[in-house]
Amino acid sequence: MTTLVACLSVGKGTWQPVQDLISTGIFDKVILIASTFAKDNYPNKSGAEVIVLDPNLPLPDAVLFLERELKGKINDLEVGVNIVSGTGHEHMAVLAALLKSGVGIRLVSSANGSIVELDV
Repeated sequence: MTTLVACLSVGKGTWQPVQDLISTGIFDKVILIASTFAKDNYPNKSGAEVIVLDPNLPLPDAVLFLERELKGKINDLEVGVNIVSGTGHEHMAVLAALLKSGVGIRLVSSANGSIVELDV
């Protein structure tokens, strides 16, 4: 698992868990699905790729947008996914776009400086 796809959007205090996960250093590539506010204000020290998702897009359009944006950017068979930040709308779009691409998903978080995989 070398790519992390994480939502980075709304929710007081939700950026730090995403940053903690990125800071584990286990991921070769990080893709953040972000709001415009997050893109403009998140201190992207890791150089993560940021894809801005318009929260006003209808869900089917948001999925198509993310499919197009993610195409060719994930070369792994599976990715780590973190949706601790963001809205249900964003979460649905991210999960649908990843599943439609055929990539496997591992739900990941961090605790005490190391990665935690959620059993599903």
